[in-house]
Amino acid sequence: MSEATLPRVPVASLDVEARSTFVMQTYLHLFMAILAFVGVEIVLFTSGIAPVLAQAMLGVNWLLVLGAFMIVGWFATRTAHRAESLTAQYLALGAFVVAEAVIFVPLLYVANFYAPGAITSAALVTLLGFGGLTAVAFVTRKDFSFLGALLRWGFLIALVLIVAGVIFGFQLGTFFSVAMIALAGGSVLYDTSKILHHYPHDRYVGAALELFASVALMFWYILRLFMSRR
Repeated sequence: MSEATLPRVPVASLDVEARSTFVMQTYLHLFMAILAFVGVEIVLFTSGIAPVLAQAMLGVNWLLVLGAFMIVGWFATRTAHRAESLTAQYLALGAFVVAEAVIFVPLLYVANFYAPGAITSAALVTLLGFGGLTAVAFVTRKDFSFLGALLRWGFLIALVLIVAGVIFGFQLGTFFSVAMIALAGGSVLYDTSKILHHYPHDRYVGAALELFASVALMFWYILRLFMSRR
């Protein structure tokens, strides 16, 4: 029987060895996604593409960039969770990583020039935060699925505020960044809980994509927070 035709059972119902394999595969793919993200950024900045791209994106209505990114994110997530082909799942993860790398260019470009050291500090804090929240989920083994509805409402409100800020020209300050970091932290707990309790055994690529999205969101707003203090 092929992998695609195996019954999709939650990873929590598998034996210890199968669960451990799933978790290792998920975090290996997350690590690879982060390395790929860093690699794309290095290529963009060392090749001279990043300044041109940053100037172009900073001069465009941010709603267009946000809309394009949301479409790519939705399609990538849907493909990673539903496609039977492992190749299609990898393509979805790769497309999402590249999209994240591109949308990060203006922020990293500005931070590099106006807040030296902020990128490294934000990356370290993100790593510590992600590690701590992951440890909480693994040690307690608590099912954080109840956070799902709260996170959906929180992200919906955040999206409305972002759109309103773009349309009406007001700034979303420090408190908004702190709130988004909290939402990203909740997402890490929620995603990690799903990995431990609910994901089908063959969806480690989709699980890695979800975790990568949460880590990237956390890094984005931690970096913004560091930049606001310079």
